[in-house]
Parts: sequence; structure tokens; C-alpha cells
Amino acid sequence: MRYLAAVILVLTIAGGVHAKMVTKTVAYKQNGTVCKGFLVYDDAWTGKRPGVLVVPEWWGLNDFARERAEKLARMGYVALAADMYGDGLTTKDPQEAAKLAGQVRGTPLMRERALAALKALAAQPLVDPKRLAAIGFCFGGTAVLELAYAGADLAGVVSFHGGLTLPSAADLKRIKAKILVLHGADDPLVPPKDAAAFREAMRRAGADWQMVYYGGAVHSFTNPASESDKSKGVAYNPEAAARSWEAMQAFFKEIFAGDKGK
Repeated sequence: MRYLAAVILVLTIAGGVHAKMVTKTVAYKQNGTVCKGFLVYDDAWTGKRPGVLVVPEWWGLNDFARERAEKLARMGYVALAADMYGDGLTTKDPQEAAKLAGQVRGTPLMRERALAALKALAAQPLVDPKRLAAIGFCFGGTAVLELAYAGADLAGVVSFHGGLTLPSAADLKRIKAKILVLHGADDPLVPPKDAAAFREAMRRAGADWQMVYYGGAVHSFTNPASESDKSKGVAYNPEAAARSWEAMQAFFKEIFAGDKGK
């Protein structure tokens, strides 16, 4: 028993010394614009593993996006938080965020920036490029849907309280990724007619899709930095945040079938 306890102690100490979270800035280009993504992985895991792209809210690559990436890394994935504005730009000013997002959203640039980040993730030595997923929040939730519409080589995408843009007629034939939409049932920024149009488009595409509504949740329900007054349309909801993250994990177990420890 003493020998066994000693072995366990040695293994525990060795594991604690070896295991660490590795973070680095990954520079990549999109049509001449230098983007600076945030890469993170746990070096306790060995061999190639699935890669997950994280597309931030309209604030840019901020602490919330980095924290989500780190959570994914602790689960055994290689995560890259994308830089959608270039040079790692972030803001806390809603007007500035709206301006920055407006230059990207609804234009070809949204797909191009997201695709460039996905390419940078797939190129990482520890990433299995055949096992990729993308998640996004608000603005980023829209971006990952655009990745699916573009026919990107992804096992799946997860949109957390994202805008529900519609695929074009050509996009309907391109969608390969499985799609999971996690949505606040009381989100005033995405009216019911938009959700209905999205569902109909997914049916027309023959896509593999799911949509989960969270009662009492409005926009940006995953971010603790959001407003607390849901009457304003943007508010953190801890129950919906936890449930949606669990839904994402179950989705990953499905699309990355055969992976251990997720």
C-alpha cells in the first residue's frame, strides 16, 4: 500500500509539473490585413486533436473570447480565438463596436476573415485538420453560420445568441457542417420571423441542424459582462449560459465521435 501511494504521489507530481496551458498569438493574413488570433492548448494532451475556432462578439478579441478558448483547451481541444478586425483590435464602446462590426457583417469580409482564421487553426501542428468545429457569440454566432453557408470543411458550428442570417440559393447546396443554434427565447434583436426564415432555409438546404431555445433568455446571455436588466434586450443569464455550454459539449461528442475525454 505504501508503494502504491508513493507511485500515485510521483505520478501526480509529475503530471502537475508537465501539464500546462500554452497560449500564444498567431498572426495570419486575410488579403493583406494582418490578424492576430489567440491560440491555446493543454500540453498534457498528446498527439493531434480536434481544433475549435472561437469567433468573438462585436467587441473584438477580448477577455471573454479568450476565456472561452481556454475552457475548450482544458477539454482537450486546440482553440483559436479569431481576430475579425485585424491587429487584435478590441473596444468597450458600443458605438465603436457597432461601427467595426458594420464594416464586416453583411459583407463578403465576414466569411473571408472567418475562413482565414479557420485556415490558421487547421495549420497548427497539434490540430487534426479533418476534425474542426467553430463556435461564435452574437456577431461571432453569425460568422460561424456564414462559415457553414460557405461550405467550409467543418464537422459542425455552434451559434450562441447569434444573428440568423440566411444562406443564398447557392449556399443551400454548399452546407456540409452540422449546425447547432443556441438562442434566447426572448431575444428582441432576433425577431421570431427571422428564426422562422432560418428554420425554413435549413429545411430547404437539407442541412443537419438543431435549434435550442432558452426560456427567459435575451441577447448575449452567455457573457457575465452583459447587462443584468433583460428588459434592455441584452443580459447575462447564468442558467442559459451553463445549459448552452453543456449542449455544445454534447454536440462535440457527436461530431467528434470516437474522441476520448470530452
